[in-house]
Amino acid sequence: MQSTATVLVYSDNASTREQVRLATGRRPAADAPEIEFVECATLPAVLKELDRGGIDVCVLDGEAVPAGGMGVCRQIKDEIFHCPPVLLLMGRPQDAWLATWSRAEAAVTLPVDPVEFAGALAALLRSRSAVEA
Repeated sequence: MQSTATVLVYSDNASTREQVRLATGRRPAADAPEIEFVECATLPAVLKELDRGGIDVCVLDGEAVPAGGMGVCRQIKDEIFHCPPVLLLMGRPQDAWLATWSRAEAAVTLPVDPVEFAGALAALLRSRSAVEA
């Protein structure tokens, strides 16, 4: 597994981005790489970073305004060649069907539960490195 992974975190809420950083720590699991974060507060910033490349996993806030993470996920799955896996942050567990519609690989509810979030992020990083191997 690579030594460092880059995680894009999209939310218009700085507190949500901080929750993601704190839940992840330096690495989400002992067998996962260390994490470098790229934070985005707008859809244009997300698209710019994905066009630049080098993103291993996207964490998208489904409650972001004006462009919610579920719609952003569906858009990038359609528009970005080799789109990285997406971990979606949902406001309610009942929104799981929307996460499926958006084509996100994983979803957790807000507020961020550190154990649940780190486990989901680590699983996406493992699956990403298995594909690259």
